[in-house]
Amino acid sequence: MDWQGKRVTVAGLGVSGIPAARVLHGLGAVVTVVNDGDDERSRAQAAELEEWAAARSASGKGGGGRRVGITVRLGDGATLPESTELIVTTPGWKPDKPLFTAAAEAGVPVWGDVELAWRLRGPDAAPWLAVTGTNGKTTTVRMLASILEAAGLRTAAVGNIGVSLLDAVLGDEKYDVLAVELSSYQLHWAPSLRAHSAAVLNLAPDHLDWHGSMEAYVADKGRIYEGNRVACVYNAAEKATEDLVREADVEEGCRAIGFTLATPGPSQLGVVDGILVDRAFVANRQKQAQELAEVTDVNPPAPHNIANALAAAALARAFGVEPAAVRDGLRAFRPDPHRIEHVADVAQVAYIDDSKATNTHAAEASLAAYDPIVWIAGGLAKGATFDELVTGAAGRLRGVVLIGRDRALIREALARHAPEVPVVDLDRTDTGAMSEAVREAARLARPGDTVLMAPACASMDMFVNYNKRGEAFADAVRALAAESA
Repeated sequence: MDWQGKRVTVAGLGVSGIPAARVLHGLGAVVTVVNDGDDERSRAQAAELEEWAAARSASGKGGGGRRVGITVRLGDGATLPESTELIVTTPGWKPDKPLFTAAAEAGVPVWGDVELAWRLRGPDAAPWLAVTGTNGKTTTVRMLASILEAAGLRTAAVGNIGVSLLDAVLGDEKYDVLAVELSSYQLHWAPSLRAHSAAVLNLAPDHLDWHGSMEAYVADKGRIYEGNRVACVYNAAEKATEDLVREADVEEGCRAIGFTLATPGPSQLGVVDGILVDRAFVANRQKQAQELAEVTDVNPPAPHNIANALAAAALARAFGVEPAAVRDGLRAFRPDPHRIEHVADVAQVAYIDDSKATNTHAAEASLAAYDPIVWIAGGLAKGATFDELVTGAAGRLRGVVLIGRDRALIREALARHAPEVPVVDLDRTDTGAMSEAVREAARLARPGDTVLMAPACASMDMFVNYNKRGEAFADAVRALAAESA
């Protein structure tokens, strides 16, 4: 595409919009950024971006020597700027926004930043190994990157994980392969993406307010398989992920590869006697299996994390990585904070921080990893219901401590399905509630128990994000440990 003088509107500032605007300006496009907000932070971002573009243009570096800047329009993200030829949107902007309706009526295409990065790749660009799913994406992508590095490949974990794909694609560093995390938002706006291989880890109701329905959410997740060249990796325990593979239009010869916590069949990776094994990328998959690693090589070896490791291994094997590198990469991997993270043992009780469990599907996986449990839960439910979660976990629960705005929904599910389990309902939503929650959990726990903070809810009613919630839990546990000492 000839970008010189092309009029492009970037929808939204922030971690995606600002890099997109800068890249487009550098290509010679006439860039207008529109943003719904007009707060202090937005004004500061706008001023910095406009100053950057003006300085770059004045130096002859921007716009192919053309002395043009970037226009930022705050407080009006609904109106399509005049003569717009393309919109590049940040992932969070919902498809039903008036700006996109106006674009559709005017015949203006809409791309996400992932689509832009895909189209700007050079002829020798690194292939993408892509991962999506309701839960486990970041962990799986980072495991995959660790395995690829152990194989001696130049790689990076990019995408929704926080490292801009635009930076990875257009930067000076050259990669052999990229481990790419993609959200349903990003996939919605990336129609031409064609990965080397891709995985859908799991599917559960999430972000339905953005997508409009579960069907639309699943369809956007399924876009990751379109045009895959080598392997479509699916979760054998969730038929919906395999259905997406069946429906995908892939290149001739692309294979369906399942992963399972059980003994694998042909064209699957699974677990046999505590060993992660491959029956997909072997010479005779009907009769042979290749040992990859031990379950104890996975950190932590919780069931859902072993599933993540198998998915990462499948993508790596699809790229030709040898078994020893899978083992070494898994051994070297260290999970990000607030993902089933062991904080401390106090009075023979383990305290686990899984603040990242922001929905019921993630909390279900976390609860399945421990027994018996004192469960700290609650926050913003985002429209979720908790009956199925409580029914599945009831037999493991020693007690429950509830916090957050929508805690009543969990309390009512507990009353219906686990009435014998003691419940402490903390009627407060200030950040100090976490300290009280930890103390109440310690009171309920017995030696050998696990106090698990897996809220099954978002954090924004009490905390800026799940990281701050996890930090508050860890601080409270350390204070408890100091007192016990």
